Amino acid sequence: MSVSQRELAPDIWLVETQGRLDQALTPQLEAALKALLAEGHTNIIVDLSQTTYINSGGLRSLITGRRLSQSGGGDIAICGLNERMSEVFEMVGLHQVLTIYNNYDEARDHFAPDPP
Repeated sequence: MSVSQRELAPDIWLVETQGRLDQALTPQLEAALKALLAEGHTNIIVDLSQTTYINSGGLRSLITGRRLSQSGGGDIAICGLNERMSEVFEMVGLHQVLTIYNNYDEARDHFAPDPP
């Protein structure tokens, strides 16, 4: 179980979670998002492709992070949901609230689309 972060490009950061996003891992995700936002990094991709489970606290962290990011002029894009996690996001209506992409490349294009 881990949360890691790295800068992808100027003004685009990647946060990756690995394992179960439950009461043990959610505080790490919250801390990573809060630290990036406090430093003014408001364009964040959260890659959940290595995440096998998410609880209500994890969902709340993503919603809070997105709200704070948008208030700073940015956004949080989610990517890499497995089938079960996609079902959870749809069941609770978060697919209508969060910006969700199938994979990392699509999420990155949300912030830095290829020029025409």
